[in-house]
Amino acid sequence: MFREMLRKKQQLPQEECIEILKKQLRGVLSVIGDDEYPYGMPMNHFYCEEDGKIYFHGSKMGHKIDAMKRHNKASFCVYDEGFKREGEWALNIKSVIVFGKIEFIEDRETTYRIAEMLSHKFTSDQDYIQHEIQHSGPGTLLFALVPEHMSGKIVNES
Repeated sequence: MFREMLRKKQQLPQEECIEILKKQLRGVLSVIGDDEYPYGMPMNHFYCEEDGKIYFHGSKMGHKIDAMKRHNKASFCVYDEGFKREGEWALNIKSVIVFGKIEFIEDRETTYRIAEMLSHKFTSDQDYIQHEIQHSGPGTLLFALVPEHMSGKIVNES
């Protein structure tokens, strides 16, 4: 169902793909939008090791939500900052792409728990986190990408 990577020498192991998902702050979530145009948007995310899902949060309405309710298949792409080998100008970038299906999370306790874990990627200020969850939590929709296929690779930009 999912294509194999052509340049297998560049393929990253699954464990490294997961580390990139856990470490990076943002990626691009792509869904099938209005009139079947691709719709990609930068998103903060949280990779949950407990269930292997990638969680996102946002408003309860809008283009993204309408698109996901119409068609639950999505992809999510994340890449790191890259590095240069000594004496070279080109960046070496590791990227991960995940294909899966979106599921909406209705449970408030789960929403708040995941929102708190996501927030810790950005700040350790617990007072700020709790204030934001209390203030914005009721208007927040939590959804997850349930992975069906994940691959990663390293590319040299030369």
